[in-house]
Amino acid sequence: MSITPSAAREDSTGSGRTAAAGAAGKAQGKGPARRERIARAAIDVVAERGLDKLTHRAVAAQAGVPLGSTTYYFRTLDDLLAMALRQAAADDVAHIRRWATTLGDGDFVGALADLVLHYLGPARSQTAVQHELYLAALHRPALRHVSQEWDAELAELFTAHTDAITGRALSAAFCGLLLQGVVRESVPAREEVEQVFRRVLGAAA
Repeated sequence: MSITPSAAREDSTGSGRTAAAGAAGKAQGKGPARRERIARAAIDVVAERGLDKLTHRAVAAQAGVPLGSTTYYFRTLDDLLAMALRQAAADDVAHIRRWATTLGDGDFVGALADLVLHYLGPARSQTAVQHELYLAALHRPALRHVSQEWDAELAELFTAHTDAITGRALSAAFCGLLLQGVVRESVPAREEVEQVFRRVLGAAA
């Protein structure tokens, strides 16, 4: 079989291709970590500058990666926002799961109040950016399924400690308290938060 000029050129650069493939393989191995790094950088940009300032360039600078990395993993801003929203949801669900492991047979209402006051106190800035990302789905239909999945996971977590209907009611009350709380100038009183949860759980009794 004869070798065409183009084939000869390909053969002469074979070692270069091998090296490039090796480098690509290493880069690909870092793919999931880099994607998460970029997603977390997007969350940071939204937290510091607001959703309207989110750009591929701003995220690349925040993550300390080349601009091409953000556009490689996330072709559009909606793709980037969806991943940031997924990451925020995953962080939130992981935190509530850790909280749930501390629950015993003690005061469930008190534990729920502690959770709300944590989100509106020490974790207030995180709560604010999570809601900003969640509400982005209002004007971006492509994000709605991610927000809905987040809602479903939270409801499932609360349902594990009661029944399905009450779990959804608790989830709605919890999310409502957080949404109202992040736009208020002051954190609600613990008694106010407990009364809400007592009413929900009392109605289910």
